[in-house]
Amino acid sequence: MLLRPILSKLVRNRPLNSPLIQNASRVFSTEVEKLEETRPTVRKPNPVARGQLADFGKYVAECMPKYIQKIQITAGDELELLIAPEGVVPVLQFLKDHHNAQFTNLSDIAGMDVPARPYRFEIIYNLLSVRFNSRIRVKTYTDELTPIESCNDVHKAANWYEREIWDMYGVFFSNHPDLRRILTDYGFEGHPFRKDFPLSGYVEVRYDDEKKRVVVEPLELAQEFRKFELSAPWEQFPNFRNANPASEEVPTDKK
Repeated sequence: MLLRPILSKLVRNRPLNSPLIQNASRVFSTEVEKLEETRPTVRKPNPVARGQLADFGKYVAECMPKYIQKIQITAGDELELLIAPEGVVPVLQFLKDHHNAQFTNLSDIAGMDVPARPYRFEIIYNLLSVRFNSRIRVKTYTDELTPIESCNDVHKAANWYEREIWDMYGVFFSNHPDLRRILTDYGFEGHPFRKDFPLSGYVEVRYDDEKKRVVVEPLELAQEFRKFELSAPWEQFPNFRNANPASEEVPTDKK
């Protein structure tokens, strides 16, 4: 930092193409202040936005108390509605058509597998309201045998998303117009995104020079798997893991 006043006096009233000016600009551009980081960068919560999201979540819960089971706001100031499985179509239809919501854009449908839960699969609907420039997340749950009602009639974008979840997780969507695998090959067995699905799979695909075609055979491993280190790179921040809660539940007046 002491170089700036000294260099500024030396380069004063000199032509821009002089070597001294060029060297001084190079020094200014490479001079960096060393600041010690004490904690990771965390997005600060917005109390006003969180209050508005909480009020809207309570309003939706009052309008549809039969289906809304829990309301929570995540660390990124995003509203989440946890609903019963039979409320997928009514809740999405309400959020799409209501004048104060207008969540007409289905951005994505994601799946999650937690085998320890009684209902191991979680289905997450990410909605966008272009009118109010706001997002909302709707979550529901199911198991291997219980189907989820397809929301293709509410959002046409759900067609391929639901096919992907059926292919990867094995969650069946009833009343879907064309529920087929979309990412894996024809005749594929199993669902790759399930936690109990082996990393190596069950079969291998290769080209056979004798048969002059691609063949599918049972998997044969040349050697046993080695022990892998599965610790995530984020484990180096244990002191800041619980700095901010992942979600904050919004209390509702349920009778």
